[in-house]
Amino acid sequence: MKKILVNAIALALSATALMAAPAFAQTKTLTISWWGFNGEKLDALLIQPFKAQCGCEVVFETGNAGERLNKLQIRNGEGVDVIYLSDSFSQTGIEAGLFQKIDPAKIPNLAGLYDLAKDPQGGYGPAYTLGRVGIVYDSAKVTTPITSWNDLWRADLASSISLPGITTTAGPMTVIKAGDHAGVDAYADADGAFKALEELKPNVVKNYNTGSEMINLFSTGEITTAIAQDFTLAQIQAAVPTAKWADLSEGAIATVNTVNIPVGAPEPELAYQFINFLLTPAIQQKLAEEGVDAPAVKSVTLTPEQAAIWTYGADMIEGLQRVDYVKMNAAKAGWIEKWNELLGG
Repeated sequence: MKKILVNAIALALSATALMAAPAFAQTKTLTISWWGFNGEKLDALLIQPFKAQCGCEVVFETGNAGERLNKLQIRNGEGVDVIYLSDSFSQTGIEAGLFQKIDPAKIPNLAGLYDLAKDPQGGYGPAYTLGRVGIVYDSAKVTTPITSWNDLWRADLASSISLPGITTTAGPMTVIKAGDHAGVDAYADADGAFKALEELKPNVVKNYNTGSEMINLFSTGEITTAIAQDFTLAQIQAAVPTAKWADLSEGAIATVNTVNIPVGAPEPELAYQFINFLLTPAIQQKLAEEGVDAPAVKSVTLTPEQAAIWTYGADMIEGLQRVDYVKMNAAKAGWIEKWNELLGG
């Protein structure tokens, strides 16, 4: 009798194990490629709530946009489910055939986005945040306010400016603005734009390649002024409370940070689920309130204090300058060579 009972228990345990095995095997992993900036807040506000919803695991590739896009290209678009990129780099990925076109029916939260965010690049990934490239300066040290891009060439800013490296999101925009300062189209007359950059060189202390590097230059007092993206403003002001975003007469430049699904994504349906979750109004609200990203969702409501660091509201978004990334990407290789000769990496 005991032997029969033991055998029955063993069979029951085996059956339970067989039933449990498929459930365990169904646990999926979403692989996200992103910068890693504000990682702790993103984990708490976005990743952990998503994991609770999807019952999946999430792993990351981190690094600057150029490095991550290059890795994806080497792998022929495989190994990553969702990739975060600024629009200049996502345009490069589109031209290289690395991304899937988006099925809008699988992202119902698209309907609540600003028009600029819904389809910024012809059927590919949406924007999850809208931003600006402009000028940040320490008003305690720069006593004459900066009100124009041309002010970067002022004599009182000698040896006090940091420029974004040419391979960063904002780097090529610096070349465009140098062309404007010289009165030339940087795409058609790169030499004219770089002549203006040569005139700017005495004001430049160092190029930066990451937001944290630029913030550190402010905090140590090595610089008073930088061309920057607005998502860094809160952290700059935490380090230097007198730092200000310059109100530029010509306007700031729009940046559109996108999320795309690579052609070889192992979990494309999970990727769609994540993108839709990222664009949920409640998630966008929290990310904006906590100083992580400006909202791409129109229904997000911020106080004046919360909104002060962000590209926020229809009026501001409509007033931004746009960049032709097809032209920029065509010119970028030549610009990089000239930049490295003049200003280093």
